[in-house]
Amino acid sequence: MAKTPMTKTAAARIQSSTAKSSGGTVSKSSFAARATSAASKNAKK
Repeated sequence: MAKTPMTKTAAARIQSSTAKSSGGTVSKSSFAARATSAASKNAKK
């Protein structure tokens, strides 16, 4: 199975879903935060 790099669009979708389900906040240690970080790193490549 090939790894698909995290994109900014996918990270935004994950973060939006997390924020909606947790009352508008996203914690620094959440999967959404890690996804956003990974997308930023992938965009720099």
